[in-house]
Amino acid sequence: MRPVAIFRHSPTEGPGYFAIFLEQQGIPWQLIALDEGESVPVTVDAFSGLCFMGGPMSVNDPLPWIAPVCDLIREAVVKKIPVIGHCLGGQLMSKALGGTVGKNPVKEIGWGETRGEDNEISRHWLGDFSDKQGMAFHWHGETFSLPAGATRLAGNAHCTNQMFALGPHLGMQCHVEMTPEMIATWCEQWADEAMSAADLASVQTPEVMQAQIREHLPAMRQLSGQLYSVWIKGLQH
Repeated sequence: MRPVAIFRHSPTEGPGYFAIFLEQQGIPWQLIALDEGESVPVTVDAFSGLCFMGGPMSVNDPLPWIAPVCDLIREAVVKKIPVIGHCLGGQLMSKALGGTVGKNPVKEIGWGETRGEDNEISRHWLGDFSDKQGMAFHWHGETFSLPAGATRLAGNAHCTNQMFALGPHLGMQCHVEMTPEMIATWCEQWADEAMSAADLASVQTPEVMQAQIREHLPAMRQLSGQLYSVWIKGLQH
């Protein structure tokens, strides 16, 4: 089987549980570290799927890799090679497919619930989570619109579009790939950002985020396992 290409845009925003899940299923993957200057592949033909992780930058920034990444996403959609995006990755998917990315009404940082939409496509992707709250991790100030033809899978009170699907492709504003180590690193690296907005109901302090790992991680694992299980069914061998 051809590997899944996992694109990293920031050193501390790696594949996390997504890579663990692929390995548990016997699916090979290849890291493409754009943060270390690796080039964007010129074609998707060497890969069974594409995965895009998060990052502190905006898709609207004049970064040299954003245009070729968007080209690659569009090629994957044409060739029906599944694409999945986490936070910045979901925003890249929206931008590539004709959507827009702009400021969310509030920053959303820390643990938070997402509620599934009541539609057939949401039930396909979310399973039992389509009619109840699922737990995810959040760290964003921008958000995406739904690209043409996409279906909203989930949202919450702080961010309308938490997930969308377009055929075999899944874009997420939220993070479901987090590990305890990633959370600890982000809480240290970006503590000032969280503390400066801690008066908002949508933002938790680093101490609260880390204190709630034991409580919320199992529920997030259930949600990510459900989503990833559906996504890998579209992978091309």
